[in-house]
Amino acid sequence: MDWIERLNKAINYLEEHIREDIDLEQTAKIACCSTYHFQRMFTYMAGIPLSEYIRRRRMSLAAADLQRSDAKIVDIALKYGYTSPTAFNRAFQSVRKITPSAAKKAGTSIKSYPPISFKIMIKGVEEMNYRIEEKEAFRIVGISQPMHKEVEKNFEIVPQMWGKAAADGTIPKLAAMMDRQPMGLLGVSACNDREEWKYFIAVSSSLPATEDLEEYEVPASTWAIFSGSGTNLSIQELEQRIVTEWLPTSGYEYADKPDIEVYLNPDPQNAQYEVWIPIVK
Repeated sequence: MDWIERLNKAINYLEEHIREDIDLEQTAKIACCSTYHFQRMFTYMAGIPLSEYIRRRRMSLAAADLQRSDAKIVDIALKYGYTSPTAFNRAFQSVRKITPSAAKKAGTSIKSYPPISFKIMIKGVEEMNYRIEEKEAFRIVGISQPMHKEVEKNFEIVPQMWGKAAADGTIPKLAAMMDRQPMGLLGVSACNDREEWKYFIAVSSSLPATEDLEEYEVPASTWAIFSGSGTNLSIQELEQRIVTEWLPTSGYEYADKPDIEVYLNPDPQNAQYEVWIPIVK
């Protein structure tokens, strides 16, 4: 329950600073997790990306200001952080489906988007197979790509990266270097608040990295390890269930360490995989 309370306190912080350039790192600290994990949890639990939620809330408040005040549209745009009236007009229309000038007219119907809040809902629809393991640090070798600070944009970056690695021969090259546990192709999201965010396609290996590959040390951690099978899309469904069903009532929370996907059988239509979540009590 403390975990849900901290998450709601983070939402309260967003509301208090909704008209400002929001400090996502501070927001995540209130929830006691990294910026990456906070955005990821929010998206899974709320059903929309954090950036979209903030935009909807701002435009909902802006619509109320347009209807109840005599302020100029340009002044309201500045109030909500838009230095360009054009940018404000575009953002407003994308949420409200009408222009700010139309919203200002008396009698115009406007939909409100209220603040969100979280609570625990016990579903228990399907069982989840997992184990808790302590692991020492281990070295991985592979390729990496910077991750976007808006987490939802990485849902495009990462699949493209896998597609390219499959097409150019990187994946079989990495598979040949695999000689340590965990034995499988690894997707590692190394996203903490101290370093540049990166996503690795890699293997656990003791072999030296060639010039076109990169090394990274996955830190020692306690891991909640969930197993699954199906298509490569089903791994996202498992990750969502972990965050929305298991984590809130587990007695654990996210540690500020990488997430790992272990592909034991990388066949995209018959995948066998594990999801490793770093946890602390």
